[in-house]
Amino acid sequence: MRKAFIYLTLLLSSLSLSAQEADTLTVSDSVKVPQGRSIQMNGSFLQPLQERDSVLIADQLLYGFELKQVEEGTRFALPEWKNDEKGGVMAISPWIVDTVGVKKQKKGMPELLDIRSAIVITSFDEGVYELPSIMVGRLSKDGVIDTLVFDPIRLEVKTMPVDTATFVPHDIKGQIRYPLTFAEILPWLAAFWILSVLAIVVVCLVMMHKRKNDPAYVRTDPAHIVALRELDKYRGSKMWVPEKQKVFYSGVTDALREYISSRYGVSAMEMTTAEIFADMKSTDVPKELLSEIQDLFERADFVKFAKYVASDEDNASVLPLAVRFVTETYQTEVQEENGVSNDGGNK
Repeated sequence: MRKAFIYLTLLLSSLSLSAQEADTLTVSDSVKVPQGRSIQMNGSFLQPLQERDSVLIADQLLYGFELKQVEEGTRFALPEWKNDEKGGVMAISPWIVDTVGVKKQKKGMPELLDIRSAIVITSFDEGVYELPSIMVGRLSKDGVIDTLVFDPIRLEVKTMPVDTATFVPHDIKGQIRYPLTFAEILPWLAAFWILSVLAIVVVCLVMMHKRKNDPAYVRTDPAHIVALRELDKYRGSKMWVPEKQKVFYSGVTDALREYISSRYGVSAMEMTTAEIFADMKSTDVPKELLSEIQDLFERADFVKFAKYVASDEDNASVLPLAVRFVTETYQTEVQEENGVSNDGGNK
């Protein structure tokens, strides 16, 4: 009685510590199985982790037991596995317990659990081994202690057979080189084409920028076309009002200054009115037309610098005079060019 009481005390203490972690099932892999009523069981199993026809050296297997329809609240104490120092079969994991099925009963009755528990074992030596029987202590919710004994299982560990008669040693194979596929080359081709297009675009933009700033590539209209286009902007009597007369006369005279600079080579943009017409006396402009243009420039100076307000009659004559000056001098240039070409043809 005293010995049974000691075993019961050890079992209950281990079960009470384990009960803090689970409500229905508590296990321990370091508790000795109590000596109580033994019940022979047939639920042990040996299952390789890798499905093979035979077990080879270093293969790992699950060795454990299964219990069906265990009442909720039943507690178990699992045996401790001790590896042999000389080798053979050894455990490489603690006990692993899983609840693989739950069956509910009528209201008020405990659930029935299907329990599967195993350890992972392996062997590094060839041979046939008798695995130890599994002895599990069971404490029912009614306080009954039993020892469940599961039959042992034989384990045969094999090695790979070597045909020594036809065996030929081979050197270590080198690294395998796989051929390139089009799918692997495609990203590089796409990147090459994209970079090529970008390079062509950049070169074209640089060349266009250089040509834009290079006088040799800049297309300019003839001087008379530019002058007539600028003069056309000031057409209309709305520019004659006193507050706009300064802008009106400045725009017309500036267009004529640019035309004189391009047509006759006179630096009219930096010269005064007197200086301009002093140089213009040596040109082929008719004296009457030159005098009228000089009067226009002098009137513009009064408007710009002396706050002179021109009459509508004077304002109406500004644009027709400026256009006539451009067209007549341009016609003279065309006639001179035609005369030179005709003389060259006669010669």
